Amino acid sequence: MTEKFETHSKIICPKCGHEQVEQMPTNACQFFYDCKGCGELLKPLKVDCCVYCSYGTVACPPIQLGNSCCD
Repeated sequence: MTEKFETHSKIICPKCGHEQVEQMPTNACQFFYDCKGCGELLKPLKVDCCVYCSYGTVACPPIQLGNSCCD
């Protein structure tokens, strides 16, 4: 049985508000993201494992599946 999860998330820049839909990696965390609006380098908040969990509309695949991210 194949587990289902979302593979795309909209990242919203906290600095300029630019929104960009991106495909999330399914086998690794993404720690950095360059905003395509203002160029700001986004990093995860201290409570999150990746930029999708901090600034995305959908959490990363491991978190969606109830697993620990980045193990």
